[in-house]
Amino acid sequence: MALSAKTEPDLPPLVGEAPEFRAALAQVSRLAALDRPVLVVGERGTGKELVAARLTYLSPRWDKPFVKLNCATLAESLLDSELFGHEAGAFTGATRRRLSRFEIADGGTLFLDEIATASLAVQEKILRVIEYGSFERVGGNEVQRVDVRVIAATNVDLPALAAEGKFRSDLLDRLAFDVVTIPPLRERAEDIALLAEHFARGMTRELGREVFAGFTEGVLAQLAAHRWPGNVRELKNVVERSLHRWPRPDAPVDAIVFDPFASPHRPAVASTPAAASAPTSPPPSEPAGGFTERVGAYEQRLLAEALAAHHFNQRRTADALGLTYHQLRHYLKKHALLGRSFRS
Repeated sequence: MALSAKTEPDLPPLVGEAPEFRAALAQVSRLAALDRPVLVVGERGTGKELVAARLTYLSPRWDKPFVKLNCATLAESLLDSELFGHEAGAFTGATRRRLSRFEIADGGTLFLDEIATASLAVQEKILRVIEYGSFERVGGNEVQRVDVRVIAATNVDLPALAAEGKFRSDLLDRLAFDVVTIPPLRERAEDIALLAEHFARGMTRELGREVFAGFTEGVLAQLAAHRWPGNVRELKNVVERSLHRWPRPDAPVDAIVFDPFASPHRPAVASTPAAASAPTSPPPSEPAGGFTERVGAYEQRLLAEALAAHHFNQRRTADALGLTYHQLRHYLKKHALLGRSFRS
């Protein structure tokens, strides 16, 4: 639905102060004014749809339709029909003409999430619309003309898929006028506490409570040490779940619930030959990235665990780790663990 030309849109809330994240937002601001396709890349839960919305609402098309479609949710034939519409009688069950998402988005922006899941045939049609602004509905022969800005998103390596022939190189060239890459949360350590506070305050309002009393230092250390495979979306769920379960609204949250399935009464896995031979608990997952990233993740986790074990007394923590006080302070600063009101 188009916004009224007289109504200023609210920009999507993208919270963070990490240099990599601020650089991505600055790139978005520069790209928004250009009427070109943009590719948004990031792991699941990093906020690709929010970035697409920001690109839209900062653009000259801000008061025109902003239409979204997740390509992964539809089979090829349905995706074809959704994107390009169909004529009555085009296939069994097509009793009336259906307008395409491109027609609905005419004059505005079409956001195609999970673009890598679209078939090569659908990709070819998308390319034609981007190149020429025209297409034909399924089952029709009349050329439809539209003016649409396409923003696509993916969480996979599209150049690698193109090299393997699994994604059209010509479509990738057109989509990638510029690429906005959103850093994962594990590379935005200084933003974890900031985001947790943001989500906690929102949940406090939803629960009808008057004030959010904060998190204890132990909880902040646990949040900092977690790997966040689900990124910001996972953090939001963890914070909101923990706040909902915390029974003392007037006291800082001192218990964090990472796994909602954790329970001594959790049903056992059905006994099968494969299950019987599997280990009872999976080995810890390997940190992502190269040598430097893995060492950094291990350092951060070790520091956070040691601080929590010594009740955030920095001198005792330094002694336990075989470091001087000043060496410990250096590592805490390096991993954004310093500004948490730790005791000396």
